[in-house]
Amino acid sequence: MFLKQLEYLVAVIEENHFGRAATRCNVTQPSLSNGIKQLELELGVTLFKRGRGQRLYGITAEGEKVASWGRLIIANFNALSNSIAEMQGNLHGKLSIGAMPSMSPVLPIILQRIRKAYPGLSVDVRFVGNDEIKIGLDNYSIDCAITYVEDADALGWCNVLPIFTETWGLLVPDSFEFEDVEEITWRDAAKLPFALLRQSMHERRIIDSTFTQAGCEVVPKIESESILHLMFQTQYTELCTVIPYHFTRMPGLHDGTKVLLLKDPVVRKDVGLFWVKAETEMPMSRIAVEISKELSESGELHNFLYGPKQFMPEDDDENDAAGYAAIKEAAGLD
Repeated sequence: MFLKQLEYLVAVIEENHFGRAATRCNVTQPSLSNGIKQLELELGVTLFKRGRGQRLYGITAEGEKVASWGRLIIANFNALSNSIAEMQGNLHGKLSIGAMPSMSPVLPIILQRIRKAYPGLSVDVRFVGNDEIKIGLDNYSIDCAITYVEDADALGWCNVLPIFTETWGLLVPDSFEFEDVEEITWRDAAKLPFALLRQSMHERRIIDSTFTQAGCEVVPKIESESILHLMFQTQYTELCTVIPYHFTRMPGLHDGTKVLLLKDPVVRKDVGLFWVKAETEMPMSRIAVEISKELSESGELHNFLYGPKQFMPEDDDENDAAGYAAIKEAAGLD
């Protein structure tokens, strides 16, 4: 059995096509097919369901099991290669990160520090939901992920490092209606016309549950999976949207809009870096953890997202007023 045979198997499953899998592996299709047939002979099992003319109809239960072990073997081999390369001061390769869409303004500062410390690395960022994040961590197609700490149980056997606290604001058109308005309750916000994320997205569920907590409900005029698209809706139409407050730190993106601070309640969600628990440390996830921990503990990440005066207390009713005042101070609204 060769490592290449396992790579061929995983590629066919993920591409669902022998031709595309061969292209991905940089081999001819006959070479890939022969490699998989040899793997079947060595293991004494059939990996794929085949029909007339050897047409692929799916993967067998044995094939799923071999693929699961294959991904682990490939991941560990890559980790071994990366560890040796790092010892020799020649670390190259790709760091793959999965992240919730709302994390897009957070990643540049983390990735910039990683690229500076490890110039030989390239980075692949995938903005996906928690279901896809779990799959990616389980099958080792991503090294780590950034999402809400409260989702730790749903992601399974993972370590988590809290790195910052997210809060939310209401993006509105910069019109006379909101000229002297700096803050708004969720209940009052519910009376406005909305563009929101799709209901299948985790952030939308947070928004809906907060409106429910405030005793109201919102039926949006437009739904989208893109926060940036929702922001453009506010920029060019009468619609409002709810955004993570750190999106306000993106220069030039808010022409024609303004952000109101949402209160009653103030929503705060801890965000963390997740990676798979393993007996042997994986170099790529370790690099992401070290850099993220450094940025979080030094306060640089919070300063980048909210400003140098930002303070986030624990999420309880007693601290709501203090937390809200701190957000206002960081936003320069006091």
